[in-house]
Amino acid sequence: MKLSLSNGIFSKYPLDENIFAVRKLGFENLEFNMKCVEEEDEEAVYPAKKLIDTHGLNCLTLHSATLPVKDEDKIAKAVYYGQVSADFAHKLSAPVMVVHSNVSRKLPEKLRRKFLMRIFEALNPYAKRLGLRLALENLSYASKSFGKNVAEIDELLSIVDDGGMGVTLDFCHAETTGQTLSLLEKYKNKLCHVHVSNRAHRPFKVETPMLRLF
Repeated sequence: MKLSLSNGIFSKYPLDENIFAVRKLGFENLEFNMKCVEEEDEEAVYPAKKLIDTHGLNCLTLHSATLPVKDEDKIAKAVYYGQVSADFAHKLSAPVMVVHSNVSRKLPEKLRRKFLMRIFEALNPYAKRLGLRLALENLSYASKSFGKNVAEIDELLSIVDDGGMGVTLDFCHAETTGQTLSLLEKYKNKLCHVHVSNRAHRPFKVETPMLRLF
């Protein structure tokens, strides 16, 4: 098991302070979150890599930029965000990229399937060419995207999994939807990454019964 800290919690800091904060807290590894840079700034990876290398950090995972598509004309933008994120992950030597479904929870099933197929028919081979493994994250109760519980994750994987997709289990999200143990049991063999944080992504100051059980 390897522990890392997401720099997403420092996304309001300038990038240099953001990445230094991970090292200052004593971590050797980080998850780079694309909300820490402009989603369409393809050149931002170079200063990010320099800072990561300067502080002696390892980038174990990258959290993709996401877009909850609800209209067909936004599909190309969601694909673009995913591909820019994949390029970042590759250049930062991160083997795993966390992804959301990228489709709105308000879409009817027929459109949801159509949009998912178009997004991931582009993203899956792109990631594979870069040697990345995609990991689908379960989403929070408040998320605008589809993919909150076992039934929804099952539907998503049946459409987007090309045989090599993993799962990211977000403990905070799963707790808000009451899905923690169900998700863990269902996807234990596909689990390649876990996000651990308290409610509303706050830190744990003391161990809780549910965290101990998990």
